[in-house]
Amino acid sequence: MATLAGRLGGVGRAYAGVIRSRTYFPLWLGQLLSGFGDTLHYIALVVLVFRLTGQGLAVAGVVAAEIVPVLLLGPVAGVVIDRFSRKAVLIGADLFRAALVLSLVWPQGVWHAYLVAAGLAAGNTFFGPTVQAVIPALTTPDQRLAANSVAWSTGRLVQILAATLAGGLIALIGTGAAFVVNAASFALSAALILLLPIPAHAGEVGSGARRGLGAFFGEARAGLAYAARDPFMSRLLVVQGLASFAVGATGALLVVLSEQHLRLPPAGFAWLIGAIGLGALLGPLIPNTLATDYRDARWLFVPYIVRGVGDVLIAVFTPLPVAMLILFVYGLNTSTGMVVFSSTIQGAVPDRMRGRVFTLLDVTWNATRLLSLAVGGVLVDAVGIRPLYWLGGALLALAGVLGLVLLGRHDFRARDADAATNAR
Repeated sequence: MATLAGRLGGVGRAYAGVIRSRTYFPLWLGQLLSGFGDTLHYIALVVLVFRLTGQGLAVAGVVAAEIVPVLLLGPVAGVVIDRFSRKAVLIGADLFRAALVLSLVWPQGVWHAYLVAAGLAAGNTFFGPTVQAVIPALTTPDQRLAANSVAWSTGRLVQILAATLAGGLIALIGTGAAFVVNAASFALSAALILLLPIPAHAGEVGSGARRGLGAFFGEARAGLAYAARDPFMSRLLVVQGLASFAVGATGALLVVLSEQHLRLPPAGFAWLIGAIGLGALLGPLIPNTLATDYRDARWLFVPYIVRGVGDVLIAVFTPLPVAMLILFVYGLNTSTGMVVFSSTIQGAVPDRMRGRVFTLLDVTWNATRLLSLAVGGVLVDAVGIRPLYWLGGALLALAGVLGLVLLGRHDFRARDADAATNAR
């Protein structure tokens, strides 16, 4: 017990040290504010579309609208992130999304919701991978896991608060208030990023560099070639593709499971999101407290197996407390896997390639999600929502086993050292 208390104290000091860092604090606070707005926005958008249509498949259409821009813009975004100022990319993406979200205060129909979802996804295609690429420049290698963990934990705390407030806001004053809050959060995030001391990165070009389409396509091809020939990345993409296919439809149709299987009202969906958020809040403590070295395939892929079992179980049990407990464990494993995943990739990939690698992972994830949505929509119409969760959970567990088989003996520590050498 004393040893565990000592480890938790060490984790707390590491978290506090990262938050106090002037090179990381503005990014952390900006993402915290944006995460609050995003959670309100997500719940409000799902409820808005479901109210307008009354169809679960229409909710899946929102997710499809979010996926297509990632597939179209991913290769271009990766090159932009690796060639140009990452600070400018972050600020531009925030301001673009703020203007877009504000338009939903006056919704014009389901098509408008789809259009905004697609535009936000386009902005996220640039923003998310850029954040992943700059964290190694704003933190030391020893701080990396703590930085990713504190971002996840505090982000999930904000998610819980936002999910708790969402039902009341929607019930009292409609969905418009949530969209206003989200737009303001994007603007505040952009202002905080202005304070970030992001240095020029490896591969960044000056204003006089050649920028024709040929140069862009050449850089995109170089990123694909790197991923194809690299033993780690080529195998990881296969595992990630299978995992995405497993969770694409189940993640999008949780609101349908909530209404048809758990018999909850639309606002009750927020409680399920809150349960996931609570688990995700605590999840990063697990590798920070228990792992002597998180760069191990088991920390990456065992969470897939646990989450897969959870998807099967939530389609079996109907009491709300049981469902929330299952989703709590799901969130626990999701955040454990994600902070380890981000920290491992950031250390294993050279700085000059990070933008293209993270966007390629996004494209792979979203392409298989789109396929999952198509198959899942047909399956739900044919046999109902529960078999979809049974099948999705089994496939996710299989992805975890496949990851352990393909990368169980991979030396992640050597990769980290090689990437650090190549960055200099």
